[in-house]
Amino acid sequence: MPPISRGPTTQPLPVLSILVPASNEEAMIGRCLEAVLQSTWSNSAPFETIVISNGSQDATTETALRLQSRFEEKGCILHVLDRKEGGKLGALNAGDRVARAPIRVYLDADVEVSDGLIDQLYQVLDTPEPRYSSGTLILTKPESWATRAYARIYAKVPFMKYGVPGAGLFAVNAAGRTRWDDFPKIISDDTFVRLSFRPEERVAVPATYKWPLVEGWRNLVRVRRRQNAGVDEIRDMYPDLLGNDDKPAFPISEKLKLALRDPIGFGVYSGVALVVRLTRGAASGWSRGR
Repeated sequence: MPPISRGPTTQPLPVLSILVPASNEEAMIGRCLEAVLQSTWSNSAPFETIVISNGSQDATTETALRLQSRFEEKGCILHVLDRKEGGKLGALNAGDRVARAPIRVYLDADVEVSDGLIDQLYQVLDTPEPRYSSGTLILTKPESWATRAYARIYAKVPFMKYGVPGAGLFAVNAAGRTRWDDFPKIISDDTFVRLSFRPEERVAVPATYKWPLVEGWRNLVRVRRRQNAGVDEIRDMYPDLLGNDDKPAFPISEKLKLALRDPIGFGVYSGVALVVRLTRGAASGWSRGR
């Protein structure tokens, strides 16, 4: 389906495309787009933002469309696709088919970017060499006690502290995007893309973005189970990608230190992992569990 609107036709072609898949994100899409709209942009050529409302039963599409004029006033471009079909991977592929810029930023609708992030991503990806990039992740302050406790440990896991996880936001340049065709039908699109690049091809920029964990014990278990299933799926379907994994070790000594400093947080974090291990099975359909 073509975009509902392509915005101003007199502007030059964009040099960066932001793709935002959004299913029933009426409550979040406004804040996500407002953050993008407020971004500092130092390039004379514009960037474009493409919202792909996929299978939404709420006012996601209408909420996004209401911001089109404000994007135009700032010299930016906002397209909105309204797909009746659900599914994040289908939404990403639909967005890729209409995106016009060589650099692609894949942004979840519940993420808020900081002012300089989009510009910094462009700077590191504006190269002929294949590159993958993401910002510095900051967890949104949780509301439930279980998620608050879980988040305190999650933020200190070596992979989250020292890696380029790309949870909720990752970006690639033109040479990097040739690493795959359409997004495959897999659970973990962010893991698939990250492992499509060697460690030296992945670049973290200092600018931050806010990303929320799901709320509540049951949702933490469900999402953790799905994350584990996604990693297992990539191991089975794309074993060659595992050679690009540089996940730092999480030694027992470090775990003990965290457990002593924050026994409640560590208890919740390890408890979620234990429940998932003991109830290992097929992942259920995706739900953010807000």
